[in-house]
Amino acid sequence: MARARNRIAGAISVFGELLITAGVLMGLFVVYSLWWTNVLADREADKQGDEVRDTWASGPGALDTKDGIGFLHVPAMKNGEVLVKRGTGPEVLNHGVAGYYTDPIKSALPADKRGNFTLAAHRDGHGAKFHNIHKLKNGDAVVFETKDTWYVYKVYKTLPETSKYNVRVLDPVPKESGRTKPGRYITLTTCTPVYTSDYRYIVWGELERTEKVDAARTKPAELR
Repeated sequence: MARARNRIAGAISVFGELLITAGVLMGLFVVYSLWWTNVLADREADKQGDEVRDTWASGPGALDTKDGIGFLHVPAMKNGEVLVKRGTGPEVLNHGVAGYYTDPIKSALPADKRGNFTLAAHRDGHGAKFHNIHKLKNGDAVVFETKDTWYVYKVYKTLPETSKYNVRVLDPVPKESGRTKPGRYITLTTCTPVYTSDYRYIVWGELERTEKVDAARTKPAELR
């Protein structure tokens, strides 16, 4: 009887140690997912951003939509400058950048006279550039910087939760935002709730003005 108790106690002890080990491994995985991927992504994003700025400084040249078209600045999100590249797949977004949609609805670009500049970025892990999207409110500035122009948008509508399959939010005229006529819009999209990808969080803005970039690259008032 005593031997049986000892065997049971030993088995329980081993099982407990396995649970502790599993817990440690899970904790390490969470650290990797929510912290280390941010570190790696931020390093890569900084490298790519520096390359884009170096290209701009080298003189006239065609816009390279592969390497990056410009930088997104959203003061309310306190996420610094975010390089924007073509595409919204993991091969783009996992490098700590934002991407503009090529499908299911092709994004307009800021210089287009009409359309919707539609962007996506991660909310958690891999740079988490849109982590604080919930802090945006109507009237907040969203500024996009290109080599020669600042595009200043103002937020006018947010949609805290919608289906991940709702592509209407990307329409050239985003009617779900309340707009019914063509204009120059910007749409920010990311996953929600935090630490999940069940739904999408949407922010819409409309172009208020543009400013030419001067030799000193003086920032618009919204970024000073």
